[in-house]
Parts: sequence; C-alpha cells; structure tokens
Amino acid sequence: MAETVIAVEGVTKRFAGHTAVRALTLTVPKGGIFGLLGPNGAGKSTTIRMIMNIIMPDEGRISLFGTSAGGRSLSERIGFLPEERGLYKKMKVLDQLIFFAETKGLSRGAGRSKALHWLSRLDLDDWTNHKVEDLSKGMQQKVQFIGTLLHDPELVILDEPFSGLDPVNSQVMRDVVVEVARGGRTVLFSTHIMEHAEQMCDRIAIIAHGAKVVDGALADIKREFGGRHIAITFSSNSDAARPVLEDQHLIKRVNDRGATAEIELAAGASPDALLRALVGCDVGISRFEVAEASLQSIFIAKVGADGARPTAITGGN
Repeated sequence: MAETVIAVEGVTKRFAGHTAVRALTLTVPKGGIFGLLGPNGAGKSTTIRMIMNIIMPDEGRISLFGTSAGGRSLSERIGFLPEERGLYKKMKVLDQLIFFAETKGLSRGAGRSKALHWLSRLDLDDWTNHKVEDLSKGMQQKVQFIGTLLHDPELVILDEPFSGLDPVNSQVMRDVVVEVARGGRTVLFSTHIMEHAEQMCDRIAIIAHGAKVVDGALADIKREFGGRHIAITFSSNSDAARPVLEDQHLIKRVNDRGATAEIELAAGASPDALLRALVGCDVGISRFEVAEASLQSIFIAKVGADGARPTAITGGN
C-alpha cells in the first residue's frame, strides 16, 4: 500500500456563515500527480490553505507525512505556489531566488547554483539581473515557480499554476511538473482546466460547493463512468449537425464545442445510426471515434451547471 503524504479527514471550513469546504476527506499517496479539481469557488484554494496550515479547519483534521504538525513546521519538505502570487518587485530576479532558497535552509552558494540552473531551464537566463518588475506577468510566474522547486521539496503544492500563462509557457511548466513527479516527488495541484488534469494526473478529486463528488485513480474513474462515447471533429457545415445533436433518441448527453463534440449515446442507439444521421445532414466530418469519456465530460456530468456556478465568498476557491 502506498505511503500517504496528505490525509484530509472530515474537514469543514466556514466563512461568515458560508461553508467553503464541507466534510471533505481525501488521501494523496506518495509519488505521482494528484489533481484537486473543481469550478471557481468550489473550495480548492481553501483546502490548500488548510493543508498548508495558513488557515485552520473548523472541523476535522489534516496530516502531512503522517504528522499533524502543520505545513509551516514542515516547510523545508514542501514547495508551495499559492494562487496569489507574491514577489518583491524591486529585487533582482537572482537575488529573489537566492533569498527564497535561504528561507528553505539552503546556503547562499547552493541557492545561487540551483537558481541559475532553473533560470536556464525555464529560458530566463537573460533576465537574471533584471528587477522583477521588469518582467512580464508570465515570466514573474515562472520565477515564483522556480522558487517553489529550488530546495528539491518532497511535496509540491501548486494552486492554479498555469492560470494566465500563454500556451508555450504553460507547456514548459507542465513538462517540469511531470518531470518532478517522475523523479519520485508528490505533486498536488488545483485547477479548473480539465485538459491539464487529464494530460497530467494519476489521481484526481473533484469538488463542487465545497463537497467531494469524485475521488480516485483517473483510469478507474473513466472506466466506472462507462457509457458509450463518440468524439467528433467537424470539417464543414457543423451548424447542420444541431438537430442531430438534440435528438434524444440518439444522444443522452453532448458537449458541443462548435468545431468538435463529445457525445454519450442514448440507450439503444448505435454509433452507426449517429454517423448516418450526421452524413444525412450533409455535415463534413474529419474524425468520428468511439472513445472513453473525457475528464471534461465527467466533470460536467458530476458537477453540472449549478455546481459550476462560482461563489461570491472570498476564500472559497
């Protein structure tokens, strides 16, 4: 049985009468990437802040590495990238990272060496001696990401790490996260972007309105969700497919993205019947594939439109 790195047991947190996290229980095993998923306002950031001992739960208990000592006392074993980014704007990039390294117990020399390595790894070599305020928001985010990894933490916790990044920088950081996990470390990251989670995570938990609705290995969740799913890419005349996509005799559920669609067939319907109906509407199709459910479809089915509605309470993300 895998060693448990994070254990959240029956945790509830309230703010001004609003329940941000509700009787949440989840276990993050050692190694791999665990995705804490949910719409904005679901309680993800609140959960992470409690794991990091920044705020305390009203009910339940949390343990890290088998101890309830709390995130701050274990800080040298943990790398944390909060949702609210925080850098010293007037400091030079290298000085900033050396400072972060020293707060995690590294010597100045070791911190400098590791900082230079990561700056090169993330294509920030030319910005080493620039002030943080001279960098774009994306580059600042990469600097803070480096600060999270400098001390080779056993546990890396990332709260919406790819938010606001362009596709290139997002991919660079995702590659690093996967690399860190393959090195034997444990990664917990929160996101509301299902594509990122599906590409990276071994295990996930989905929460909505502060309560857990899905938890387990991603492969098992997809298998248990079942159903017969069709992935379609339209090459032309996609608007003509709408009557077919609304036919409840053929389709139980559809995620219509315009140029593409993911469909769960209705009971008794066949892929052949769906394909014939689409061709009969003179719809151009470049892809028609019987496939397992995507995480996006599972998310929509489990969370629904009501669960995806964000809360207005601060601290409830």
